[in-house]
Parts: sequence; structure tokens; C-alpha cells
Amino acid sequence: MIIGTGLIGGSVGMALREKGWHVTGTDSDPATAARAVELGALDVAGEDRDADLVVVATPVHVAADIISAILASPEWNPDAVVTDVGSVKGPLVRAVDRPRFVGGHPMAGSEQSGIEGATADLFVGAIWVLTPTPSTDPGAYGQIRSVLADLGADVVALEPAEHDSLVAVVSHVPHLTAATMMALASDLGEEHGALLQLAAGGFRDMTRIAAGQPTIWPGICDDNAEAIVETLDLLIAALGDMRRHVASHDHRSLLAVLDRAATARRAMGDRAPRPEELVEIRIPVLDRPGTFAEIAVLATELGINIFDVEIAHSVEGDRGVLVVVIGAAEAATFTDALSAKGHRSTTMPVGTVR
Repeated sequence: MIIGTGLIGGSVGMALREKGWHVTGTDSDPATAARAVELGALDVAGEDRDADLVVVATPVHVAADIISAILASPEWNPDAVVTDVGSVKGPLVRAVDRPRFVGGHPMAGSEQSGIEGATADLFVGAIWVLTPTPSTDPGAYGQIRSVLADLGADVVALEPAEHDSLVAVVSHVPHLTAATMMALASDLGEEHGALLQLAAGGFRDMTRIAAGQPTIWPGICDDNAEAIVETLDLLIAALGDMRRHVASHDHRSLLAVLDRAATARRAMGDRAPRPEELVEIRIPVLDRPGTFAEIAVLATELGINIFDVEIAHSVEGDRGVLVVVIGAAEAATFTDALSAKGHRSTTMPVGTVR
């Protein structure tokens, strides 16, 4: 079930329906939900309290109340996994500390807004962050992770506070920067009519995100103000350095910054490993709160992508086995880090009979 059928919620619905899911959904505007049915984002408009998966795609400031009400009500499926798509995780996860809620944030979007911009392939190749906590049910995490991977997303785990700090750098401040540049160009364009006609590919690429939905941003800035302000301060300082390099004709410093930036940008295009380059890491774990979240977040901190995950619970007591699939080249780094945290592990090729 989808709650909120805008760009992201509608795209989730379309993607799930393409994978064979029966998708219901609601929206604060009934006409939007009806349009979502017309466009193929929903099978039926309406509430389904028996749903196995609930995706809350509302603004962050209302999501906590919606999720809490669902998880507290005996009228909803007690085994349902609930997730959200908000771009700020700390306040929400603190407000909803329940085992079957897994905070989420798809790092995908469009300059289009609303259900009219929704597409089934929006998440293919996109990063989708999940923010497990010590109280997260590993089974719930594994279930939502499997669904998102099936939609084509690359799933990574982060602690909520770390997510908010990092997303300020790679999402929030870039959007505010693009909006500032676009507003500046618009103001100057009133004096110089040809300015916007001269805007070439680089300017258009950099400011594309400024065309996104403006109304969500005041809430985002409120919820993540500390990290955004800190990052803006760093950006302002870096622009001050750049200004000095240009004003003083300091070619050496200017080239150093440009070379470092070019190298970092090219590194973002690394390919994913082929199946034969993957291995399974099997980690015996105690069925206690926090173990799974600790291991999932550790992989992200090491820059290691988990391509698949499985949790096998033991019928004999409080133990189980966590199986994660990662690139073979990263196995030694991961197992060494696990050992340093007191976890034993074994490594074997993907598909080995157990």
C-alpha cells in the first residue's frame, strides 16, 4: 500500500505493479489518488489494512504520525513492514522506534513533480538508503531490502544521523546551490536579455534540480537545518578559496582543485561486480537487538555494497546466521573489520550448497 501518490509514491506503485504486486493507495487529495489509478500507479484507490508492505510517501513532518498510527493499531496487519521515502531520517526514526519500521530514502527524483512525473524505472540504478536501528527487526530489513533490489535500486545502510549529515552534502545543499544559481541567472537575465539564451549544457545540467517541487524544501531545511548550515559554511569557505585562486591568478592551486574534483567525479562511475566476482560472507550472530544494524552499517562505512542479504534463524535458541553477498575483492577488508568487532565469519562463492 502507498500513502501519498506524488512523484515518488506514484513511481513506487508503478514499479511494484510491474513486478506483479497488487498495489493500493491513498492521497490527501482523492483526485490525485484517482489519477494514480488512471496512470497505472495503483490498482485500487483506498486503504488496505491487510497489506504486507506499507510505503509512506508523504512529507517528513507528517510521516511520523501516520507510521506510528499504523504500527500501533490492532486493525492493521501486525506482520506488515512499513517504510518511508523522506530525505531526512533522524527526527523520524527517533519518533518511530518500532521493529517493523525501516526508515528509507531513495536518492532519485526528477525535475517533474507530482503523479504526472511518476515512472516505473525511476529507481533503476539509484541508491536507496535504509536506516536500521538497534530495534529494527532483521527480517523486516531483509524483506524491504529484497523488494527494493527487485525494483533495481542499489540498497545501502546508514545510521540515521550519518545519513542526514551526508545527504546535506550530496542532495540538500546541491539543490539549494542550484536554486541560488538559477535565481541569480534569472535576476541578471532581466538586465541582459541574452543571458538565459546563452546557458549551455553545463549550466543546464547543474541547475536541472532547481526545477523540482519547491514546497517540500522548507520542511527539509527545518528538519536537517544543522547539517545543511554546516555544509553551507564549508561550501562558502571553499568558494572563498576558489575566489582567491582566480583573483590572484594562482594557477597551481586552481589546477589542484580542478584535478581533485575531476578525479573524484570520474570515480563515481565504477561498475558493479559480475556474479562470478561476488562472494557470500556468513556471520553467526546472536538474535539480539542491534547486531544486524551494526553489521549493515559497518559495510557502508567501509564503502562496501551489500548486493543481497539473508537471515537464517536457528530453531535451537538465540542464534542465527546472517548471509551477505559482497564483491570478492572486498571480502578480506570486510571480514577483518567484522573480526575487529568480535564477529566470526566464513567466505565462500555465491551459490555454494549449505
